[in-house]
Amino acid sequence: MTFLNMKRRATVATFMLAFTLMACSKERVAPNPAVTPPLVADSSVAKSFLALGDSYTIGSSVSIEERFPVQTRTRLVQAGLQITSPNIIAVSGWTTGSLLSSLNQSPPANNYDVVTLLIGVNNQYQGRSQDEYRIQFTTLLEKAISYAGGRRNRVFVLSIPDYSVTPFAQNSDTARISREIDAFNAINKQITLAGAVTYLDITGISREARLDPSLIAGDGLHPSGKQYTRWTTLLVPLIQAAL
Repeated sequence: MTFLNMKRRATVATFMLAFTLMACSKERVAPNPAVTPPLVADSSVAKSFLALGDSYTIGSSVSIEERFPVQTRTRLVQAGLQITSPNIIAVSGWTTGSLLSSLNQSPPANNYDVVTLLIGVNNQYQGRSQDEYRIQFTTLLEKAISYAGGRRNRVFVLSIPDYSVTPFAQNSDTARISREIDAFNAINKQITLAGAVTYLDITGISREARLDPSLIAGDGLHPSGKQYTRWTTLLVPLIQAAL
């Protein structure tokens, strides 16, 4: 091999080494794309959440983030609990019969770690009988327990808010509405406690809207995100204790 050929090969080798080093250097300094870690790191260990109800559960007139099931999940995650986004089965205007019909047509799974149930205001508003409510609420509670895998301590019933204090009801017989809400709540509370299920009374909070308009959403009827936060503050510790 001539000296000239050796020199050429050395030059080529030097060039290739320099190119390789430059490439490696670029790989080291190139910024990685921003990745936002999920709130739930491991879905295999995350708790699941089912919320059943009507407009108060779907959060009519508030943002998704302000719905009480969503706020509850957010607070639990902030406290270090892995829990999935709630599966909300609720529609504005639903009565106990409406919710039962939906659940019979499309039954949820029977392995939820948390189940909430809030239903009945439309039974009162539509003038449906308390006897019917008693029967249908009992069935709904039994279903809620089954969706929690039979674990009664994982089911949470919320009382019906009192809309008589809202602008929507100002031209109605508010005293009658309030009495009837109390009567329906007496029914759901008795059934809930008899079933060894946790009962959360938020009706008193809803009545504070009489003097605090910020607790009412812009539609003049439903709770505001602020009121839902008040509910969440009471509900989160109960769920934490159960889990």
